[in-house]
Formats: sequence, C-alpha cells, structure tokens
Amino acid sequence: MTIEIKICGLSTPEAVDRVADLNADMAGFIFFEKSPRHVAIETAAALAAQARSRGLTTVAVTVDMDDAGLDEIVARVKPDWLQLHGGESPERAAKIKARYKLPVMKAFAIREAADLERIAPYQGIAERFLFDAKPPKGSDLPGGNGVSFDWQLLAALDGTASYMLSGGLSKDNIGEALSISGATMVDVSSGVESAPGVKDLDMMDAFVRAVQDADKRRLQE
Repeated sequence: MTIEIKICGLSTPEAVDRVADLNADMAGFIFFEKSPRHVAIETAAALAAQARSRGLTTVAVTVDMDDAGLDEIVARVKPDWLQLHGGESPERAAKIKARYKLPVMKAFAIREAADLERIAPYQGIAERFLFDAKPPKGSDLPGGNGVSFDWQLLAALDGTASYMLSGGLSKDNIGEALSISGATMVDVSSGVESAPGVKDLDMMDAFVRAVQDADKRRLQE
C-alpha cells in the first residue's frame, strides 16, 4: 500500500496489536493531560516497546512540553518520532530536534489558505508536518476533536512539504479526503473510537480497509 497510516491515541495492548495486525505504519501515544487519550509514562513505555516489537514506528505526541517532560518521555518511552502539537516556535522545534536527535513532526491547525503559510519557517527543521483542523470553539484540545477542514486547501502546496492529513477522518470520508487532497499519509484518532479515548478494533479495521480501497482506486486511475 502506498498510503502511510498512523493510528494515534493508543492506550491498550489490544489496540497496539491491532494496529500491527492491520499493517499500519505508526503508533501514536499522547502526553497531554487534558486529552481523553492521555497515557501515563509507565503505560506508554510498555505500549511503545510492544509496538516496536511488532515493527511499528512510535510517535510521542506532546503539546508545548518543557525539556524536563520531554527528557522523561525520550528516556523511558524511547519514541522514534516527536510530534509537536502545540504552538512551538521554529526555534523551539529546532532546539528539541537538536537536543534529542529525533525526527520532528510539527502539527498545524488549518482553517484557511493562510494557515498553510505558517509552515515556511519550519521547512528544514521538521521532517514532516501534520495538518489538523482548527479546534471548535470552547475546545481545550489542539487535536482529536473529530472535525475536518477543507481538503482542497492542500492543492496550494508546492509538493516539497511532507505531510500527514489529519482531522475528523473516518472510514466514511477517508476516500474522499485522499482523492481531494492527494495525501499519501494519514493520521486517525477519534475516527476509530466508540467513545473519546476508547479505540474500537472493528472501526480500526474498517478505516484501514477504506484506505486500502481508496489506494487501489488511485493506482487504477
């Protein structure tokens, strides 16, 4: 399959195993206490070890975290990637990358074309971008809100930006999202949950099948 899949917000061994069984690529663990997907360091360390043993790439998702918090995550969880999902500046992202010698994925909230212009200072720092929808009014969560943005906005990208498409993706809209955006990497969290923070194994199956079907259609075209 040519579409790379990251399933984020994992918190149980069963969910990690299913991600691996489905031949997805990345397992994401969230370290943000306001999120229903937040995992304790001890839990995340065990799950990340399990994910690596199954051939998955592990991602630690943080939000404006200080060095002390990142030190503990990197030392104990040993993630393959650090995802910065807050308001981290280019300078902060560069310092994090230099300090931990890990690839960085920088998330951006998208609502209009101008929002994509904010990635420019991060080019050459972040190995990958993640485009999520802007949170609905009143939400305390920078991601995982189950809302999407106008995928046609991504047509403005010049092709040099490596990015993952995120935000409100599910089995019902992923085909359309891939067709419109042309994305080759996707990230899903709330779209495979039966309740906030509760991964549904059947929904995970259905999502990956939908990505596979969309990928086959794209290759045939």
